[in-house]
Parts: sequence; C-alpha cells; structure tokens
Amino acid sequence: MAQTVYHIRNGIASTIKYHVFFTPKYRRKVFYGDKRLEIGQIWRRLYNWKGVNIINTEVCPDQVHIEGYTE
Repeated sequence: MAQTVYHIRNGIASTIKYHVFFTPKYRRKVFYGDKRLEIGQIWRRLYNWKGVNIINTEVCPDQVHIEGYTE
C-alpha cells in the first residue's frame, strides 16, 4: 500500500496534485516528432518555473497529459 505524501508549507500540510490536459483545437493530430519534444521541453520549463514537480507525462498525437504536485 502506497503512503500518502504530505507537503508542509507555512504550517499547512497538503497533497496538492495537478493534472493538466492540453489538446489543440478540433483535436488535430499535431504532436509528432520534433513538435512532441518541443512541447515536452516547454511544459517542463513552465513546471520548473512554477515549482511543480512532474510525476508523469504522456504526449499523444492529439493531446498532452501532465501530472504534477507542489511542495
């Protein structure tokens, strides 16, 4: 059984998790090859900038899923 990890900040314990789902208009299949890598790098930079740790990522041809949590 997995333990729940609580993050304590300013005396408040929490388990803040994010699931970001991104899809282009009309779900066009545009996330191929180089674009797929570039999208991943952009999201990683944004998450690092905001202080969000990435748990899991999945880039499909027509959508992007990213799961993360804050400390």
